[in-house]
Amino acid sequence: MENYKSNKGIGDLFTPPNADEMRAFFRAKNKQMKSKLSTIPEAIEAHLHDGDYIAIGGFGGVRIPTALIHQIIKSNKKNLGFAGHVSTHDCQLLSAGKCFDRCDAAYIVGLEARGLSKNARRMFESGKVKVTEWSNGALSWRFKAAAMGLPYLPSRVMLGTDTFKHSAAIEIECPFTNQKLAALPALYPDVALLHVHRADIYGNCQIDGILVADDDIAKASKRVIVTTEKIISNEEIRREPGKTVIPYWCVDAVIEMPYGSYPGNMPGEYFSDEEHLKEWLRVEKDIDELEKFLYKNIYSCTDFYEYIEKNGGMNKIKELIQAEHLY
Repeated sequence: MENYKSNKGIGDLFTPPNADEMRAFFRAKNKQMKSKLSTIPEAIEAHLHDGDYIAIGGFGGVRIPTALIHQIIKSNKKNLGFAGHVSTHDCQLLSAGKCFDRCDAAYIVGLEARGLSKNARRMFESGKVKVTEWSNGALSWRFKAAAMGLPYLPSRVMLGTDTFKHSAAIEIECPFTNQKLAALPALYPDVALLHVHRADIYGNCQIDGILVADDDIAKASKRVIVTTEKIISNEEIRREPGKTVIPYWCVDAVIEMPYGSYPGNMPGEYFSDEEHLKEWLRVEKDIDELEKFLYKNIYSCTDFYEYIEKNGGMNKIKELIQAEHLY
């Protein structure tokens, strides 16, 4: 096994995979079933601090907690660590705010079929962000290891690739079969940012459609901030307990924020605003234009609803609701 341990990635490990330390933290966390209702500014101020490591839920352009990310930018949070796990507009936003200086990167810079974020690319190419590479699966299993209270999980992903070389994984030998495996270190974020379909005031959350790693991210993170399309009663939550994918004891703050994923897609609720995302990609080509765009759409807005209003308001939202039900 010592020979295998000499083969390990050259990337930095930004978060220690100390399972016993994190188990002690979670044991001491208040699990009282009390109201977690908050506002977005209050939640970011109370639970997210400069230097924290953050993980964001959703998948690509689906269920992005956009309203929370806008507040991170407005609050001028800096030197964050960032799990770039299937990240599109969220990475684009955090790059625009120059919010992070280290990144576990699986999918970043690209907005899928829409193209590349010019500004995010500039930020990563500047050398101001330390990057450790992973596959999407590897990052998912790092969250899974943390959710299970383990220091790592064994896997076959990335073996023999340059992604492994630039990761912080370690090659190990299976004690049962002597096969080569990649040990993926657990990832315990300081803060998780999630957007869900429904939640009660205690933080019990329901998600429709693709779940990806949101449940593991919630269980792996020290603090969890949730925005939700709507608040429902605890009685409604209890009618179908199997739909509760994130339990209240994970959550530190919950905020009712209809359309809080805009301009992203919320499955069953509203489609992504492709015109506005194209506008983001266009203005990013010029730094001065981007700064004006950020002031108009984020810094000068009193809240997220003003941002939506500046980009078509409820007329646009109605169009996106109709589009979601056409596909």
